[in-house]
Order: sequence, then structure tokens, then C-alpha cells
Amino acid sequence: MEVHSSGNPGWDYDESLFKSIRVNLSAVKAKAAEIGICRSVKKQWQAAWQLRALACIDLTTLAGDDTPVNVARLCVKAAHPISKDILKMLNMNEKEAKLTTGAVCVYPNQVQVARETLDKCGEGGRSLPVASVATGFPCGQTPLGPRLEEIRSAVKDGASEIDIVINRTYALAGNWRGVYDEVRQMKVACGKAHMKTILATGELGSLRNVYRASIVCMMAGADFIKTSTGKEGVNATLVVALVMIRAIRDYYALTGYKVGFKPAGGIRTAKDACVWLSLMREELGEEWTRPDLFRIGASALLGDIERQLYHYATGCYPAMGQMPMG
Repeated sequence: MEVHSSGNPGWDYDESLFKSIRVNLSAVKAKAAEIGICRSVKKQWQAAWQLRALACIDLTTLAGDDTPVNVARLCVKAAHPISKDILKMLNMNEKEAKLTTGAVCVYPNQVQVARETLDKCGEGGRSLPVASVATGFPCGQTPLGPRLEEIRSAVKDGASEIDIVINRTYALAGNWRGVYDEVRQMKVACGKAHMKTILATGELGSLRNVYRASIVCMMAGADFIKTSTGKEGVNATLVVALVMIRAIRDYYALTGYKVGFKPAGGIRTAKDACVWLSLMREELGEEWTRPDLFRIGASALLGDIERQLYHYATGCYPAMGQMPMG
């Protein structure tokens, strides 16, 4: 097998790779429970993992009341995620540390504001990707033409990563060829931008469908597969993640292409982030704990990581009001 380090170009549609798949629910739940309870790190190792998690965050605002002002504040925070005082207490220099989040994620109409703001934030900001949701996020219940145009518009405005949503109607009806064909066209519309494919696992009905959707989207060219939009009733869970990660492993074994993974929705604490990093390391290896192959979709997580780093440096917790977001 030839190993490829660049993006995933996709694979010819092959239903035999997923049609007869079976998922042992009891085994998956047992493994998820083991990871959630037993995997923990302490002291300086915990701080190091928290910094690693920080670098994997897609710092996100996807609210109906988003304005250029709060998007700009989010971008500045993404480019300078930890206060200079905390870095000094950790014996880290801001310039040498080169700490940023993995990306900033916004709606398509805010991409240009985000890109312009980041470009003004120095070297770290200029290198920070802007990710945009697209294709009728979060439901995807609009015609294909407008969904494709939304991708092209976001890329034109400066998005270098696109988070698309799959057609859940096709998935629930078992029309996997339809899912493949649409995602394939979205991949073309993305051009050079990386495509993260949101499965909305809480709406797929079964773990078998989660595996099938994962494989189909990777065959169609997804550079990342993502658990959820963050708007469903059930978002990122370790049970679903295990199924998706095993699909990534199977696809890598088949094609030699490395596909990233992004859990989103409900990950709010530094402890949670370390559990997810542990899962990635155990199931896929060290390489999948870095931002080119692992992201966490979150808005509140960064605040808790900063708070925990303050505690590590000083031995006490700050009031949340002392560490506002932005």
C-alpha cells in the first residue's frame, strides 16, 4: 500500500465496501465506556495535552445574531488564544510558542470579515484557516445548485476549509449512490479548499448507517469526516466516534489516504478534549492528534482550557469573568 500525505482525492464508488457491514453495539459501547473513564493524564502532561487540544479547535460561531464585530473578536482570540500573562507563568514566549487554534469556523457571509481580521493579526493570524459551513447548513434541505454555489462563494471570499452537510434523506432511504454523487460534486466545488463532511450522526438512525456514510463520503473525496452540525439533539459521542474512526482506518488500509476526524457539539471542557485526544492516539496513532488530521468543533472549550492552564500555573482557578472569550 502506498501511503499518501496530501489530501484525499476520493475513490470510485464501490458498494461492496460497506453494504454488508455489521456493528457490534455492545462491544462498541464497552470500548467507549473504557476510554471515557480510564484515560486521564496529570500535571505537566495534562497541560501539554491541553495545549495540543487548543491547537485542534475550530473556534466556532454559528449563531443567528452573528455580526462582523463578534466574528472579528473571535478571530483575534483564535490568533492569540492564551493570554500573555498565562504564557509567562508557563515560561512560554508568545512568539516562540506560535499558539493558535486550528481554524475559525463561521457562516459563509462572515468569511470575508474573518479572513480580513486574521490577516491583520500578524503571522499567526495570516496562517490560520477560515472554515465555513455551507450546503444549506445545518439541514441541507435545499436544492443542490444553491448548495454548490454557496461553497464556491465561501471559497471565493477566502475560506480554505468547507464544512458541508450530507443529504440525510438519501442516507436514510439507503440511496448511498446519491450521497456519493452529491458529495463528489461538492468536492469539485471546493477546489483547493479542504472539505469536511458532516454526517449528522444523531439523525442517521443506526451505527451501520454511520459507518456507511463515513465510507461513502471518504470515497467521494472528504478530507475530514465530522460527527455533527452541533444543532442536532445528539452530537459527538464516543460510541459514534469509534465507528467513524474504524471507517477511517479501513479506508486508509484500502487506499493509503489519511482522512481527518472532527467531533463537534457538546465538547466543552479540557478534560473532555483530553479524552478525545486519547481516543485518536489509541485508535489511529499520534499523527491523528494534530490539527491537520484532527479538529474539535467548539466555542466554549477554549475558555475552559485557558482556565485549566491558569490553574496549573498558579494552583488556583480564576473567576470566569477574568477570562472572557475575546
